[in-house]
Amino acid sequence: MKKHNYIFPSLLALAIAIGIFIGGKLHFNDTPEKLFSTNSKKDKLNRLIDYIDYEYVDEIDTDSIVDVTVNNILGKLDPHSVYIPRSEMQEVAENMKGDFAGIGISFNKFRDTVTVVRTIENGPSDRKGIQAGDKILMANQDTLYGKRIPNSALVNKLKGELGTKVALKVFRKSENRIFDVSVKRDVVPIRSVDAKYMLTRDIGYMKINRFAESTFNEFRKSLYLLQKRGAKKLVLDLRDNPGGYLGIAEKLADEFLEEGKLILFTKNKKGKIKKAFATDKGSFEGKPIYVLINERSASASEIIAGALQDNDIGTIVGRRSFGKGLVQREMDLGDGSAVRLTVSRYYTPTGRSIQKSYANGHKDYYQRFTERYNSGEMVSLDSIKVVDSLKFQTPKGKVVYGGGGIIPDIFVPIGSNEEQAILSMDSSGLMGQFIFRYLEIDRSRFKDYPRYEFIDEYRVDDILFERFIDFTLDRKIKIDFYAHENQIKTYLKANIAEQLYSVDLAAEIRGSHDKMLKRIIRLDEDVMLTEKANSLSTSD
Repeated sequence: MKKHNYIFPSLLALAIAIGIFIGGKLHFNDTPEKLFSTNSKKDKLNRLIDYIDYEYVDEIDTDSIVDVTVNNILGKLDPHSVYIPRSEMQEVAENMKGDFAGIGISFNKFRDTVTVVRTIENGPSDRKGIQAGDKILMANQDTLYGKRIPNSALVNKLKGELGTKVALKVFRKSENRIFDVSVKRDVVPIRSVDAKYMLTRDIGYMKINRFAESTFNEFRKSLYLLQKRGAKKLVLDLRDNPGGYLGIAEKLADEFLEEGKLILFTKNKKGKIKKAFATDKGSFEGKPIYVLINERSASASEIIAGALQDNDIGTIVGRRSFGKGLVQREMDLGDGSAVRLTVSRYYTPTGRSIQKSYANGHKDYYQRFTERYNSGEMVSLDSIKVVDSLKFQTPKGKVVYGGGGIIPDIFVPIGSNEEQAILSMDSSGLMGQFIFRYLEIDRSRFKDYPRYEFIDEYRVDDILFERFIDFTLDRKIKIDFYAHENQIKTYLKANIAEQLYSVDLAAEIRGSHDKMLKRIIRLDEDVMLTEKANSLSTSD
């Protein structure tokens, strides 16, 4: 009898516990099969969200909880597996697709008025005669001036569905008149080829800022134009390029490698290896190629640098690259959001992984980036720490290392802190803001300045230089301006060129003060002198 008394309360307690569990779940219309599913890991998260939705005492935005949960889960994986919320998907998709539907202008908000900085050549606004300096007062009856409208909201008023029209009211200061114009939205490219120009009479220069869907076609068109201008050698600038699509990087590397050469191989968690080989379609095979990299060149940029270096093709110039050897695939989560999940590692042709360690967490991973400054490797090649166990050899016997990025063939140190501060003022748009305000006072002074007369003859005078010093001091920026007067004047001139002429002309002007490009010119001259000496020796 005592035995039965012991069992009954136990069974009763179990029945009550099960009843409470099922009673809580009955609110959610789950089937018994789902309630008692063996997939406990997934069900645990589903149940927790459901409990909060139906039982928690206060109203909670469970969407935000899910976002935090997803980010926390991915945070336990690797630094490059990331969550893309629904609110950011359109911008991310446009950036990687390489275009959007809009009116084809870049603008600045000047004294509460949308002012055109420049139009996209042959774009919708350019075709309608809109010019740099024009002020857009209204768009489809919406007033755009005199209000604190965020730039993102202004962009949304000017962007729209492909083929739709936007009615603009425009003020042109130079003619002191207001006019109406209807602009039909068209495809506006988000260019990944930032600039192209002839560095010397036979060396073409091209800068690529990312690897989007449109990048390969942009590259081919730009290369064709450079070759028409006489380019027999190429500088491919991948500095600050964070990467992008793996397939695009493979196609680009194929342009320089002979048929059958290994570009890279990937390996997933099951050990499955997939190799990518060059085809017979390369348009720049057997020609001198210089690739520029720095500490912010990552992923697809490193794939190209590694493929060329390991095949003894070209010369890698600059500083050690970032060190990202992981491959992500974007996966839809069903509600407009997505996750980019690391699905494999990639290896250069010699078999090296250039992925730096993330074993100590994300914070340590990104702190290692700043540690390069502290260790001295940004100013000295000898300060780069290498591991003998990660030593590899190319077919011609050149020693290369895995782990932590691509080490260049030719090292170029980073500039001083003040030189980097000036670069930052340029790249961040601070100099562009100053020049925009300067041009707003009177654009007509450059009206009859031909493009190449500008590059050869125009000089930033001391008055403009002093005005820029006042402009930066007002923003609490203090450096020794006079010690870097030449560099500052060069970048101010480049910003004038960018806003009046083109990004290509601006890049050409900036290039005159670029240490890496100067090094390449010296390298090329040395090669030509050596070839000439060998030729004379042979003829003797």
